[in-house]
Amino acid sequence: MTRSVFPLLLILTLLGGCTPHPVLKTDNITPAQAWLQPGVQVNLPAPTLETPVNQQQLLSATVNGKTQSLLVLLSADGQSLQLAGLSPLGIRLFKLVYDQQGIHTEQAIISDKLPPAAQVLSDIMLSYWPVNRWQPLLPSGWTLKDEGMRRVLSDQNGRVVTNIDYLQRGSQRQPVSITQRAFHYQIAIQNVGN
Repeated sequence: MTRSVFPLLLILTLLGGCTPHPVLKTDNITPAQAWLQPGVQVNLPAPTLETPVNQQQLLSATVNGKTQSLLVLLSADGQSLQLAGLSPLGIRLFKLVYDQQGIHTEQAIISDKLPPAAQVLSDIMLSYWPVNRWQPLLPSGWTLKDEGMRRVLSDQNGRVVTNIDYLQRGSQRQPVSITQRAFHYQIAIQNVGN
């Protein structure tokens, strides 16, 4: 499961690992790539967006019947995407910045069990970035389609890999849940503080 881990493992590991250890920080730059399913890796779209996004979100991840929560601060200003994860007590667990150089990571816990930072970003970018920015990067035969208030990522055989459900809030469509079938997890997204 080394390369075929999913973003929620990061969240669960970070939350489970919050014991009184010395804070270790690293600043690593990694290529902007992520896994869509085991054995299928793609480049992420450029971090630029026409419409800036600033969200505070409570992510509740369900894996194997267990649910964990994490507060995420998301900011995409048109040039870069920044993501900070906080524990339920408000302690910063990690910070990711995706810009033209790649993905910069800074995390409070060092572990070889953590997936690449791009795994967390890929779900967010699948939710917010336009379909036409994703489609050229997907493997041959894969599709990403908006179907009303749902976005569906399907593999070359037409099997659904990821569903993203949205809710209309004013003039904006905001993601409220992500179901990732290849890695078997679901994320409920609640916007807070906006």
